[in-house]
Amino acid sequence: MPILELSHIRKEFVSGPRTVQAIRDLNLKIETGEMTAIVGPSGAGKSTLLQIMAGLMRPTKGQVLFDGRDLYAMKETEFAAFRRDHISYVFQHFNLLPMLTARENIAVPALLNDVKPTEETIRAITDPFGISGRLDHFPSELSGGEQQRVAIARALINDPDVIFADEPTGNLDSAASGDVMEIFANLNRAGKTVLIVTHDPQVAGYCTKIIKIVDGSVA
Repeated sequence: MPILELSHIRKEFVSGPRTVQAIRDLNLKIETGEMTAIVGPSGAGKSTLLQIMAGLMRPTKGQVLFDGRDLYAMKETEFAAFRRDHISYVFQHFNLLPMLTARENIAVPALLNDVKPTEETIRAITDPFGISGRLDHFPSELSGGEQQRVAIARALINDPDVIFADEPTGNLDSAASGDVMEIFANLNRAGKTVLIVTHDPQVAGYCTKIIKIVDGSVA
């Protein structure tokens, strides 16, 4: 069974007298264990689609099944808990809390689940990323690549089923981009389902499946 199944998804935005169709009657399946790149020109609807799949943006019409469950039919409290337990999202701009250390940023999703992660747990996640020696530093003291690795570690703290990443290398140089994509590839080889929005062919080349979006539809 697919981990994600989208049926007749539409997303419209109203801007004054105009209605903009960002996603147009889109149907899509993502199988468990795939590492998928979502590509396409700017304004095609890639990030909108990713947010809909990740439970961050309700579609205007259509159904999103996550492991067989209707994501947007859940009650709000159930919906929030489901996202915390099963879904993680990595942003292009890292979205780290500047007043917290790397260690504290990584722990935030677990603390929201009333779980305080042990030092052993944090080390187990961060050791492969090469940032264990930077855990007591604040985001302003880290390089862009280090900040993105902290953001990925934060995304893993609740052991999600699916990791969504929106242009995760967009603010990184080529060396740091390669390091980050190796992390995602290793996570995928370990069994995680990964979906990445990207405009970079080299990033897409790490993925096992490529979906092209043009004008809000699968091309």
